[in-house]
Amino acid sequence: MTNAPTAAIVVLAAGSGTRVGGEINKVLLPLQGRPVLAWSVRTALDVPGVDPVVVVHRPGERADVGTALLPVIGEREVLLVEGGATRQDSERAAFAALASRADDGSIDVIAVHDGARPLADAELFATAITTARRYGGAVPTVELTGLLPRDPAAAPAPGGAGTRLVGVQTPQAFRAAPLLAAYAAAAAAGFDGTDTAAAFTRFAPPDLEVRAVPSGPANLKVTFAEDLRVAERLLA
Repeated sequence: MTNAPTAAIVVLAAGSGTRVGGEINKVLLPLQGRPVLAWSVRTALDVPGVDPVVVVHRPGERADVGTALLPVIGEREVLLVEGGATRQDSERAAFAALASRADDGSIDVIAVHDGARPLADAELFATAITTARRYGGAVPTVELTGLLPRDPAAAPAPGGAGTRLVGVQTPQAFRAAPLLAAYAAAAAAGFDGTDTAAAFTRFAPPDLEVRAVPSGPANLKVTFAEDLRVAERLLA
């Protein structure tokens, strides 16, 4: 009897984070007694049917990231992978570590999450993974209020609901084999997308669909110093 395939979660922690201020990587800053990154990784470990969790760190920060995560991972295994100069380079490094398991089918979905989004909950991860397994891909979205569409004269959406603008968040999840093939094609084409969905939607087979899954503004990204204060209030 063969084991059912699992999902892998990649947590990206290799960004610069210069807008937060200070010299430390923003994902290592404290948030309610633990580093920002530790919140994301702890949640990833709590998602049912996930193995492994991969954390992509900046060059030279392997020891710091390992120390930050040690109190929250317990007996679980987390793979540490050194990232690259761009987000897509960092994703490729993680995917290379997962390639053999994607090839043999032991993992069928890969979710990619920004380690600077510490408040994404396990339910959002699970929903994204389930949706990707069914349709091909999934991205969390949140409606943006108070913004006008790029073309105010654009026709309203079917049903008369008007034009909706949404913000795209993480975790984004995709079927593993098509995702890795899409990234190989993106590299060959010299394409560098802003997020995982950009490369997948451009290079994955057209029969795969990327579905939106509902999220909310609480799934904030720590970009500026005040974002840490907002996250602290939400956790409290």
